Amino acid sequence: MTKVITSGKTVEDAVNQGLTELGVSRDKVEIQVLEQPSKGFLGLFGVRAAKVEVKLLPAPEVVPQPIKPAAYKTEVDALLEDVAAKNPYEEAAAFLKEVAAGMGLDVEVHIKKQRDGHIFNIAGEDLGMIIGRRGQTLDALQYLTNIVANRYSESFVRIVLDAENFRQRRRKTLEDLAERLAGQAIRTGKEVVLEPMPPLERKVIHAKLQNHPQIKTLSKGEEPNRRVVITTK
Repeated sequence: MTKVITSGKTVEDAVNQGLTELGVSRDKVEIQVLEQPSKGFLGLFGVRAAKVEVKLLPAPEVVPQPIKPAAYKTEVDALLEDVAAKNPYEEAAAFLKEVAAGMGLDVEVHIKKQRDGHIFNIAGEDLGMIIGRRGQTLDALQYLTNIVANRYSESFVRIVLDAENFRQRRRKTLEDLAERLAGQAIRTGKEVVLEPMPPLERKVIHAKLQNHPQIKTLSKGEEPNRRVVITTK
């Protein structure tokens, strides 16, 4: 896959969705804005999502460069060395603690490495403020944390935030919902349209029902109002 077309509430959201799908950093792609988001009442987005094309740049030709003596390092060289010396995950964890402190919370961040990324488990008291309604605050913090981490990494990194085992509990809730609504679709013979969900939550619904003998699922609509539809085969 060399290019994707993605949508989002803003152009930046759509671009970051494309980067995630391609698994690369921003400097490895060419971005073309296909549609600007339209503004709703009082200047809020929502009437039409932004749409962009994110395309991988061709691999640059590697040309050997002469080694620069240490005595002739430039300020840019020093800045790049300073960034490279910092651990992206430690910087991201420090950012999270700073944000939590601004909310009046004292938290710890436990980092766990997995095959497809890192999980940051946030521990502390009153974490409901960090999780938010249906995990919306946690998702927003996850987005910002990934931006911070990738600022200090030469390759693309992916971080998933969790608090009080919310991700697993939310997955179980969505899987139970998928089964219940699949039964409703079978009983009534009518398709069931769910409320808008972020991509990761839609993926849980699709995965739960993908092998169902009587049910199929699809997504329709544009971000951020894209919905899962459950219907009989």
